[in-house]
Amino acid sequence: MLIFPAIDLRDGQVVRLVEGDYDRMTVYGNDPLSVAKAYREAGAEYLHVVDLDAAKDGAQKNLAVIQKLAAESGLKLEVGGGVRDEASARRYLDAGVARVILGSAAIEKPELMEALAKRYPGQVAAGVDAKNGFVAIHGWKTVTDIVAFDFVESLPRRGIDTVIYTDISRDGKLQGPNVAAYEQLNSIPGLRIVASGGVSSPDDVAALAKLNLYAAIIGKALYDGRMTLEEALKAAKS
Repeated sequence: MLIFPAIDLRDGQVVRLVEGDYDRMTVYGNDPLSVAKAYREAGAEYLHVVDLDAAKDGAQKNLAVIQKLAAESGLKLEVGGGVRDEASARRYLDAGVARVILGSAAIEKPELMEALAKRYPGQVAAGVDAKNGFVAIHGWKTVTDIVAFDFVESLPRRGIDTVIYTDISRDGKLQGPNVAAYEQLNSIPGLRIVASGGVSSPDDVAALAKLNLYAAIIGKALYDGRMTLEEALKAAKS
């Protein structure tokens, strides 16, 4: 299983939110590139980046930072936040990003997701955020009546081979991932599952690795010193 350390960007700074709440934000640094390079030196190959400014209002004001991360970090980037049309997806891809993530747009504009998946094969993922088993959109503020598992199950036939699945109730709380949900999701053929939310210890990583998931995202646990990236990478191979 791969490990994707996470960098969330707001106003060019490295931050973390709790349950997606912009009013519950902690700033961890103002030099994203140095953080990314440290992850590369620790053994990471990939980096999960969320442009929180773009997610909030669509303005990709961190694009220059993301371009620098792609060019100088030595990591492969997957980036989400504010991908609402082909132009915004193209800007990230042209900046050197390996994969873009469609969140709310995947739900509200499935035709866009399918078109992008066809035009940029292997470079488009869906970000599915779930609350009590239902898909949440618009920064987790709106919970739809769409069953999260059913939507994820539909993705392979829509051309999507990778999904980042976040259990909102676990995100930023260091309470452990929803292993049962990931076990169910991993039964879907033709789809790579990226676990996100609640991964707080090497034991959590090992539990996900046993499911043979594609990858897990780790954010707050690294910033708060709950585990090192080296420990996470070791557990992912256990």
